[in-house]
Amino acid sequence: MAEPPCSADAGGAVYRSRDPVRNLRLRVRIQRVTSAGPLLPQAPPPLAGPRGPELLGLAERAARGARRPPEEEQEEAEVGWQEKLFSQFEVDLYQNESACQTPLDRQYHEEILKLEKAGGRKNCRIFTYTDHDRFTNLEEHCQKVTDSDHEVPSYLAERMANVRRRRQDRRPIEASSLKSKIITWEPSEEFIKNNHVINTPVQTMYIMGDLGPYGKLGHRDYERVLCTIKVDGNGVIMVKPDFTGTKGPYRIELDGEKREVWKYTIENASVQVQPEEEEREQRVFRNLYGRHKEYLSGLVGSEFEMTLPGTLRLFVNGEIVSAQGYEYDNLYVHFFVELPDQWSSPASQQLSGVTQTCATKAVGWDNVAHFCYPFTLDMFFTQADELEDSLPQWPVLYFEVLSLDFWQRYRVEGYGSLVLPASPGLHVLTVPTWRPVELGTVAELRRFFIGGSPELEDITYVRTPSTFKGSRLSRLGFRTETTGSVTFRLYCLQQSKAFLETSALRQRMQSVLDRLGGFSQQSSVYNVLEAFQRARRRMQEARQSLPQDLMSTSAPTEHRPQEP
Repeated sequence: MAEPPCSADAGGAVYRSRDPVRNLRLRVRIQRVTSAGPLLPQAPPPLAGPRGPELLGLAERAARGARRPPEEEQEEAEVGWQEKLFSQFEVDLYQNESACQTPLDRQYHEEILKLEKAGGRKNCRIFTYTDHDRFTNLEEHCQKVTDSDHEVPSYLAERMANVRRRRQDRRPIEASSLKSKIITWEPSEEFIKNNHVINTPVQTMYIMGDLGPYGKLGHRDYERVLCTIKVDGNGVIMVKPDFTGTKGPYRIELDGEKREVWKYTIENASVQVQPEEEEREQRVFRNLYGRHKEYLSGLVGSEFEMTLPGTLRLFVNGEIVSAQGYEYDNLYVHFFVELPDQWSSPASQQLSGVTQTCATKAVGWDNVAHFCYPFTLDMFFTQADELEDSLPQWPVLYFEVLSLDFWQRYRVEGYGSLVLPASPGLHVLTVPTWRPVELGTVAELRRFFIGGSPELEDITYVRTPSTFKGSRLSRLGFRTETTGSVTFRLYCLQQSKAFLETSALRQRMQSVLDRLGGFSQQSSVYNVLEAFQRARRRMQEARQSLPQDLMSTSAPTEHRPQEP
C-alpha cells in the first residue's frame, strides 16, 4: 500500500474529555526525507587500473562519514501530559550549576545529573517544553492576516504579540515598595507589557523537534514546534496540529542552502478504556445524575395544590404602579375586590388594601406619584349546572384616590374600577378616574380650606351596584369631573383541570371552563356577549308570558295570533 503524501494542513482540533488529563499520551514520529536543494555534482567514475592507496583511504572515510546513526535520521517518542524531555541545549545548559538561578533550574540540574548516571537521555531530537518552562511560541499570537510578505502588523497585533499567556519571570514585590507605590501614575512601556496579562486558566505544553544537521544538535535556531497542546479547567483539549489520522504526515521544510525536508506524525497513544470500566463509569454517572435529580425534586417538592374538578383558580400578582394628573399632593389609594356569584376566596385572603402616602413628582406636564405597591389575589370560580351556558362574571377591582393635607385631613381625588383580565399573562392597564362635584364657589372653598368634598356612600356605584335589582339605573343630575388616572401592572395565572383534558373533549366547547382557557376577547366583545345573554333572557321571559295554545303550535313564527 502506497504511503499517503505529506499534508500541508496544520490546522488544530478541539476535543472535550471527562477523564483526567494526566491520562493523555501522544506518540510522535519524525523522519528526515531528503534534501530539497540542488543536487551536488557527482564525482567522475574511477579510471580503469590499479587504485592508489591514498585514493582508497579517502573513499572509505567519505563512505563512513555518509553513514549516519539511525537516531539522527528518524526517531519515535511517546510523551505524556506535562512530561519533561530535555533537549541537547538544556542538557548543556543545566549541567553547569552556576547557570541555575531559579528553583526550577536547580530541579532540572538534579534531574539531568540523574540521567547522566543512568546512561544519558533516551531521546535525541524530540523534546518538550512544559507549562513551567519559560517558552512562548510567538507565532501563535502574532499570526499574519494575509499571505503577503510585506504585510505591516496593526497596532493591536503589535500589542498582542507582547502579551504572554502565562505570568513568567514575576519577581515578588517587597513590602516597602508595595506600600510606597500603590498606584503607578506614569507606567512605562515595559511595565505595561509585564502587567497587562491575559491570565487565563490554560495549561500549555509544546512538543519540539531539534532539526539541526548531523553533529550540530543543541542550537536554538533549529528548534521547531511539532505540536501544541492546551488544556483548560473545563476538560477542553486543543491540539495543534491535529492528530495525523488518514491525512498523512506533516511536512517541515527548513531554510538554508540545503533546505532539508522532515516529515512527522502525531498519534493519540492514550490507553483505551476497557468495556467493563466504561460500563462501570456509565453506571456511576447514572447514579450521580439520579441523586442530583432527586435532590432537585426535593427542593421543588411534589405536593402541588390542585384545583377541584369544575373549578377555575385565578391567581393575580398585582402592583399599583403610579397615579398621575391629580390636583393635590400626598396621594394614596384605597382599593378592594368584589367577587361576583360563583366566586370565592380563601379565608386568609385579603380583598382590600391601602397604599402608602406618596408625594408627587413633576414628570413632563403631569405630577406623578410612584407607589409600586404590590398585592396578591387568590380566587376560585365554581361552575354551577344551571349556569353552564352563561358566561361568568369576572371579579372587579374598585379603588379611590385620596389626598392628605398638612392638617391630616383627606379629600377624594377620584373613583375608578377595573375588571380583572380574563386572559393569563402580563397586563399593564391605565384606568381613568372621576369624582363627584357640587356647583358653586362655596363647595370649592370648602374643599380647599376644610377638606370636605362629596363622596360615594357605595363605591360600587362606579359601575352597576351589587345591591341594585331594578331594570334601569338613572344617573340624571349626578355631576362629575374627570380627574387623573392610575396605572396597574397585573400578572394573571389560571389553573384548572379542564386545561389538561384531551383535544377530543375540548372540541365540544360546551363547558365554561373549556372556553376560559382561550378566552382573550377585548372588553367590547365581552360587552356584546353580555348584551346577547340579556336579550336571550328577555326573549325567554316573553315566550313564557304567551298563552299555552300559542306555545303548543309547531311553528309559531309562521302564524299570526288572531284578534279576539
